[in-house]
Amino acid sequence: MGALFWFVAPAAAAAMTVAAAGLALASAIVGQNSPALVAPELNGQNFDLAQLRGKVVIIDFWATWCPPCRKEMPALNAFYRHYHDKGLDVIALSADRPRDRSDVVKVMQSFSYPAAMLHDAKANGFGEPSELPTTYVVDAQGIVRAKLTPDEKPVTEQMLAAVVLPLLRERTPTQGATQGH
Repeated sequence: MGALFWFVAPAAAAAMTVAAAGLALASAIVGQNSPALVAPELNGQNFDLAQLRGKVVIIDFWATWCPPCRKEMPALNAFYRHYHDKGLDVIALSADRPRDRSDVVKVMQSFSYPAAMLHDAKANGFGEPSELPTTYVVDAQGIVRAKLTPDEKPVTEQMLAAVVLPLLRERTPTQGATQGH
């Protein structure tokens, strides 16, 4: 019985670890409340999705080495610049390794919207993305309204307009008026 215990116990522990890791890698589900997301931005400010209730938020998971990510960033930037004053916020979460932070900072100098390192997140209910880029749209009430990926729904200004503009129109004039970012 003792030999069996030494074989089964580690296997059971490994299975529990895998199951727990699976829970940690849970992602946002369209139509459900947005999971928590708190991360220090590259500029030193703190991004906290819960504090942005009343705004529509685009969360973009990307990496410097990902060509489709880099291709969609100008569209995100143009959309952010045009609609930020109308209640839109954007955060780019880089999946780059921590040691490549300087590359991320260099790339983001060309864009207006804030960025953070995914590995620096203090709370990330979105989990690790299964593919890059992956972009989520969260409405003013904190509900995930869209998940955009290059194969299914690539990020373009037209796609963002179709998904985000109706959500911005749903906001009441006072929502997010006092929340800065």
